[in-house]
Amino acid sequence: MEAWVEEAARLTKPDRVVLCDGSEAENRNILQEMLKQGDSFTLNEKTYPNCYLHRSNPSDVARTEHLTFICTPEKDDVGPTNNWMDPDAAKFKVGALLDGVMRGRTMYVVPYIMGPAGSPISKVGVEVTDSPYVVASMRIMSRMGKVATEQL
Repeated sequence: MEAWVEEAARLTKPDRVVLCDGSEAENRNILQEMLKQGDSFTLNEKTYPNCYLHRSNPSDVARTEHLTFICTPEKDDVGPTNNWMDPDAAKFKVGALLDGVMRGRTMYVVPYIMGPAGSPISKVGVEVTDSPYVVASMRIMSRMGKVATEQL
C-alpha cells in the first residue's frame, strides 16, 4: 500500500497526505472541513440531528457515466452496460490528466473493507481522494481505517 500511495502522491502533488483511521474524531474534523468549504450545510439539529446536506459539483465524474470506464485485460469482463478501456491505455491517459491535480489540497488515503472484516467474500481496498465528502461517505458505507489496513 505504501508504494502505491507514494506513487499517487508523486503524480498528484498534494500539499499534505492524511491516512484515514475511521475514528469519530477524524469524522468530526472531516465534517468541519466540509462545512468550511461551503458545499455542505448542517440541517436542523432538532428535527434532523447529526444530518448534513452536501451539494456536489455538477462536473463530478462519478455522475458522468460516459466518462466512467472499467479497466480489465479482457473487454468481456466488464459486462454489456459498462465502458471498457485497456488498463495500460488508461494509465497513460489518466496519468497525464492527474499530474499535479492535488496541488494546494489534501490527499486522503482511505483503506476500506466492503463487507464484514475477515470474511472471504468481503472486498478490501485503498482509495485516494481530495474530497472530504468522499471520506465521510466511505466511513458510512464501509469499514474504514485500521481494520482495513490490518486485513490488507
